[in-house]
Amino acid sequence: MRRAALPALGLTIVAFFGAYAVLGRNGLLAYGEYQRQLVKREHDYAALDKRRTVLKNRVALLDPDHANPDMVDEMVRKELNVAHPDEVIVPLK
Repeated sequence: MRRAALPALGLTIVAFFGAYAVLGRNGLLAYGEYQRQLVKREHDYAALDKRRTVLKNRVALLDPDHANPDMVDEMVRKELNVAHPDEVIVPLK
């Protein structure tokens, strides 16, 4: 019985770590969930990167050294809520 105790303990430890490698939080079965999360986060990143590009362009148009007059006019009208009497305002949202 004593001769079998040490190999049985070793086999139990190997079985425990083997089961954890397959069924654990970071095991082989969790790999599919990681792939789904990766695809979702790549999609989110692409949307944020597109938004960042748009914002970067707007900031470049407002550079104090050579500001785009149309962009400045648009922002002033939006912030001050002013319009000429003959203008038609079309809300975007």
